[in-house]
Amino acid sequence: MASYEWLVLPVVGSALLCLLLVPLGYQVIARGVIFADLAIAQWAALGTLAGLYFSQNQKLAGAPVSSLMFALLAAVAVNLIFQRLGGEKEAWIGILYVVGASLAVLLVSGDPHGAQALHKAASGDLLWATWPQVLIMAALTVLVWLLGWRRPGWLTGAAFMPVFAVAVTYSVSLAGIYVVFATLIVTPLILGSLKGTRPAMAAGCAIAGHLAAISYSVVFDVPVGPAIVVATLGMALLWLAGLSGFSAAENLRPLGTETDGGK
Repeated sequence: MASYEWLVLPVVGSALLCLLLVPLGYQVIARGVIFADLAIAQWAALGTLAGLYFSQNQKLAGAPVSSLMFALLAAVAVNLIFQRLGGEKEAWIGILYVVGASLAVLLVSGDPHGAQALHKAASGDLLWATWPQVLIMAALTVLVWLLGWRRPGWLTGAAFMPVFAVAVTYSVSLAGIYVVFATLIVTPLILGSLKGTRPAMAAGCAIAGHLAAISYSVVFDVPVGPAIVVATLGMALLWLAGLSGFSAAENLRPLGTETDGGK
């Protein structure tokens, strides 16, 4: 058992990641711009790479300051797109994403380890989570849930985008772009939009997917990031099937009761 103690941080960090991102994912979907989070995550990753090459890699609670700056810059750009370019917002956000991704490729093109840096930014390495990363995720998670409890209107207000940018920045530093996008969107879309479940249940489903992927990654020595993406989707579909079956059984039960009574 002692040989698996190192998994405590990845497991806790993964659960906090789900609890933080899933409620935010509901709002991203409600705003109708699903790829805004992907664009901000890409710019956060670009900021991390820029920090490695152009600064002393100064960090704030485990994340490079440059990553926070780039993510906030992207959040400002997304907010302006919402306000002034609403009719073509998806196209402009797509441009924002692809420019960030292209800049990241150009930034590392002269580095022999550039491909590895890009891979880490995209897929992350949740198995090597650190205490600063997990603690800041815990603080952000508590903040988001407290705001949702005490001031539910904050999600639709101006405060959402800065908080979202900070949350995405630390999430990317912990798990990478792909995991962040999957955690934000998959269960809120499949369970929230299709079945109307609340964020708590969708977060529980996401946690189950993450933990299944971490277990599979450790046992079979496969990359944890892609495993989480696939497992989260699979778990969401399983939960959707289970909830649909339960709903069908509940709908049929009164019919059966009436039939028995008629006999």
